[in-house]
Amino acid sequence: MDYKNDIGYRKETLKKLLYNIQKSEDLIVKALYDDFKKPEFEAVLTETNYVISDLKDTIKNIYKWSGRKRIFPSLLNFPSTDYIYKEPYGNVLVIAPWNYPFQLALCPLIAAVAAGNRVVLKPSELTPNTSSIIAKIIEKTFHINHVEVHEGGVEVSDKLLAKRWDYIFFTGSVAVGKVVAKAAAENLTPVTLELGGKNPCIIDETANLKLAAKRIVWGKFINAGQTCIAPDYILIQKNMKVNFITFLIDEIIKSYGKKLDKSPDFARIINTKNFLRLDSMIEREKVIFGGETDANKLFISPTLIEEPALDSPVMKEEIFGPILPILTYETEAEIHNVISKYEKPLAFYIFSENHSFAKKLIADYSFGGGCINDTVVHFSNKRLPFGGVGHSGIGAYHGKLSFDIFSHHKAIVKKGNWLDLPMRYAPYKDKLVSLKRLLDWM
Repeated sequence: MDYKNDIGYRKETLKKLLYNIQKSEDLIVKALYDDFKKPEFEAVLTETNYVISDLKDTIKNIYKWSGRKRIFPSLLNFPSTDYIYKEPYGNVLVIAPWNYPFQLALCPLIAAVAAGNRVVLKPSELTPNTSSIIAKIIEKTFHINHVEVHEGGVEVSDKLLAKRWDYIFFTGSVAVGKVVAKAAAENLTPVTLELGGKNPCIIDETANLKLAAKRIVWGKFINAGQTCIAPDYILIQKNMKVNFITFLIDEIIKSYGKKLDKSPDFARIINTKNFLRLDSMIEREKVIFGGETDANKLFISPTLIEEPALDSPVMKEEIFGPILPILTYETEAEIHNVISKYEKPLAFYIFSENHSFAKKLIADYSFGGGCINDTVVHFSNKRLPFGGVGHSGIGAYHGKLSFDIFSHHKAIVKKGNWLDLPMRYAPYKDKLVSLKRLLDWM
């Protein structure tokens, strides 16, 4: 077993992982439902199918991604041949979250294995059924010295973070991300942090409101709003608000029915702690639709809140649930006053037919990624980098980028011996003018 140097071994192991996931897909979908009532369609679309597609793409491209890359050489090094070699970091720790517990555990693991690393995976303790399935699949697929799973709570994470790693990949909250970054800094360990933030969704007077409402309802309420790139709040041009709210309510009912708690297409809140946090956000706010809750079933309906204060609980932090505040603006300065109150978001959404307005907003604000006239779907393109900036994250992955973040890129210059230019050698007398001319020419 030479997972560091034997690319063929890595590829065959990933093929085995693909087989075991496909064979276990029904069990994975059931585990996700048992953990927090994730609908089967959402489980397949956002979890199992996403991972299977990622695996197939990685298996197809692993030799190409792993190979050395020839780089155009510097004239200063003439004659030479220059390369980038990709080598694994070594021992990698992947800490996965609970909201997409299968996808966000397996996709980083796949990339780390493809790049030749040894991996320890810590799945979320809040989704025990899914974590158990993951552990069984990993045990069937990998040698224990190659990939292993450590189940458990915060105490397990703390023990793992106390160890020295060559790379750490973490997906989760900003607060825990700071803990991970601090632990990594003790050993100067490189990290990828996939975090979150208050993602704005701006709608101007040129937007197609009916279509915007349809796409926002899907992007916001998929997984019961427990998505790091879900729209966190709406900023809509003031005279469009009334019509837009009507369209939003219509789309929610079309999607989930009038008896929202009976819908088979709407997930539940992950646990009591998160339920109580979200429930407290609704208190004392002007609820214009929804607001139904059931602590015993961990159910919170899709809820629309009108014009909350910017210092209210629902606007102070990332919501991460099925609550959608709707604020209004009249000028671009008012848009700026709201967005600038928060750290750089992970996602940014604009609904507008005014191309110059959309282009200006994209240029004016720093954020991880986003969409014009849609929500969430930028995540699905493996050729686009996915990651945050500032408090919303460090580093980006997906597709080839995933392989690259788990690889050290080693620069090599192979120098020819048939010619040795004397300019660089001491003594330097009378060489400076010639050097400057050469550098100017280059």
